[in-house]
Amino acid sequence: MGASRGALAAMSGPPEKTAGVDTLRVDVRAKRFGAAQVLGRVAFTLAAGETAALLGPSGVGKSTLLAMIAGTDADFDGAIARPPGRLAMVFQTPRLLPWRTLAENIALIPGAGGIDAARALLARVGLGAAADQHPERVSLGMQRRAALARALAVRPSLLLMDEPLVSLDVESAQAMRALIAQT
Repeated sequence: MGASRGALAAMSGPPEKTAGVDTLRVDVRAKRFGAAQVLGRVAFTLAAGETAALLGPSGVGKSTLLAMIAGTDADFDGAIARPPGRLAMVFQTPRLLPWRTLAENIALIPGAGGIDAARALLARVGLGAAADQHPERVSLGMQRRAALARALAVRPSLLLMDEPLVSLDVESAQAMRALIAQT
């Protein structure tokens, strides 16, 4: 589909045949929802330590491609090889458990280091004072930062983010970009 090629043009190209074990290799020939093709050919590699962004208009298939890379959507023509290690995903919606506090949402992650480590991560995203609040008691921007902290708790070898900074004010978005760059 022409729109998907345009949206992903900066990343497209055939995956390297000699890509290392720490490389993400994406070779999607097509993705369909019923008879409708929503993604055409998308092929790229991303080595350990590299950063890439999927850019394009709404509805072009960015979230769909991220779901395929994350392994939550395996119904496509092609292949995706993820690097070994832990994968974390920051979704468009924060997906926090409403009956848990922000700190408890993070502490639930296996290997997160418990409640004290969760509080430290929340402090890193500017939410130290909100650690004991439930998601519905904080703004959407705060929920998004908590979701980012939860993803970082995994210490992922591959971090996928679907519009993680939308609804953040300029200062918070800049701070989160800096934190993501350090990861």
